[in-house]
Amino acid sequence: MIHLVPMQENEFQTYLDKVIPNYAAENIRAGYWSEEDGLNKARETFKRLLPDGVNTKDQHIYTVQDPETDQAVGVIWLNARTDTPHPIGFIYDIRIDEAMRGKGFGKQVMLAIEDKARELGLESIALHVFFHNTTALGLYEKIGYKTRSLNMVKELV
Repeated sequence: MIHLVPMQENEFQTYLDKVIPNYAAENIRAGYWSEEDGLNKARETFKRLLPDGVNTKDQHIYTVQDPETDQAVGVIWLNARTDTPHPIGFIYDIRIDEAMRGKGFGKQVMLAIEDKARELGLESIALHVFFHNTTALGLYEKIGYKTRSLNMVKELV
């Protein structure tokens, strides 16, 4: 089983350098943001969500390590909302390095984050997935995630 290691401050900027452009591109591809505004909107989102970086309250960002090699193979970021009647986690980001995909790490990290969520007293975990990410959709459904809401769009142009 993979290891979830709390991300260190010295890894955080490298993470942001990768995740912010990717998040912008996903929102542009989904039609939510324009090419011109995408990168700035992504930067603003991360600055709002992580004002204190890896030390932001209730944000748990982990480096995913292969237990056989101790090599970093990805990242997972869990927000713990314990101020609600039914404490819930929200996965803001999960990514497995492209070269390491298809080796079972995605499923392992999702199961490992469930254990972390239980340790935090959370009763459930939610996430958002872009509909064009069919690989992720299939994984989440396979391990028991259910759709609770669905955003739909009709293009009028």
